[in-house]
Amino acid sequence: MISRCPPYPLHLGDRLIVYHLAEELEARRWQIDLLAFTSRPEDPDERRFYEHRFEQVTLIPEPHRGYLSYLKRAVFPGVRWPHQAEQSWSPAMWRAIEARLQTGAYDAAHLFGGVQVYEFFHALRGLPAIITPYESYSLYLRRLVEQEGRFSPAWATNTARWRLACAFESWMFNPYRRVVVVSERDRDELLALNPALPVTVIPNGVDLYHFRRARAGRKTRALLFVGNYEYAPNLDAALFLVNEILPQVQRRVPDVKLWLVGNAPPPELRALASDTIKVTGRVPDVRPYLARAAAFVCPLRLGAGIKNKVLEALAVGCPVVATPLSLDGIAARDGDHVLTAEGASFADAVVRLMQDSDLQQRLADGGRALVERHYSWSHVAELYEELYGAVRDL
Repeated sequence: MISRCPPYPLHLGDRLIVYHLAEELEARRWQIDLLAFTSRPEDPDERRFYEHRFEQVTLIPEPHRGYLSYLKRAVFPGVRWPHQAEQSWSPAMWRAIEARLQTGAYDAAHLFGGVQVYEFFHALRGLPAIITPYESYSLYLRRLVEQEGRFSPAWATNTARWRLACAFESWMFNPYRRVVVVSERDRDELLALNPALPVTVIPNGVDLYHFRRARAGRKTRALLFVGNYEYAPNLDAALFLVNEILPQVQRRVPDVKLWLVGNAPPPELRALASDTIKVTGRVPDVRPYLARAAAFVCPLRLGAGIKNKVLEALAVGCPVVATPLSLDGIAARDGDHVLTAEGASFADAVVRLMQDSDLQQRLADGGRALVERHYSWSHVAELYEELYGAVRDL
């Protein structure tokens, strides 16, 4: 496994899949070596939380990649695919891959990430390789540009980033035997850029034992949103929830409470704390909040990929109200597993759910059943095992 990040901490969503997939594959007697970039000062000290899952763990500081170097690769096809370490953005990672190939006989290489890891294809020397970029970055940027509009100060910059991302995703994954994304929406975006791409959809999973069905009584007036607020779409959703949705709910449910839980809330979000709004920051365990809230509300307007927070809420049996974007990659039916709404109707859906105990119970039961059928890490690992076998045989 060659990853854009280590598999810990798990509150950073892009680290979940490497951690849990390695856990499941190890139980199936796979032997795995991990090479991962680090971007946080804490990363080297946290390897003790996961290194027992791997035969070897090598951590390498993530290199700087300047805009001009991106532009150079987009414009000049001859430099897109390095053939030796010195031509790559990370000679250290390239040499680490070469060193591992000299000491081990591997069935396959599995790369996690997009622009951070795609360049190592030739370093693998023909080893069957798949790449999981999680999501389409161009989809994320397109949604951002559409949300901001032409009069936003950042519109021109983000439009340029979007066009560059489209250029990269039109060729970046070409040599790989399979490209895996976590939702059909991301697959469609990549295929629109490159119709010949061998794209497979395998969703993320959820730890069904850790996120067990909650049996404690719920607070009938408490709403919950969870997110890592360093990620711009989560901050946008939280501010939208406070400024637009909550006042509409309060007019009909005056004693409603809102819990904003998660990592790194910025000062502008902390400043909104009041008797009605609780901003916790990062908590050691999100499950008590999921167990007690009347509803998990997820009004995301930006982003791409699958939303782990929604899977966790469904697993615990916390009724969910979500925008369609929040449900990318999750086969949830409106009225059976979740309530789906956006815009002005979102507050109406929240109030409806808070006032209907039978609906709450139906969504709680349906949501848990959905993740048990389709989103266990065991099921995800089975799908990847089948894929490893398929790429070996190509």
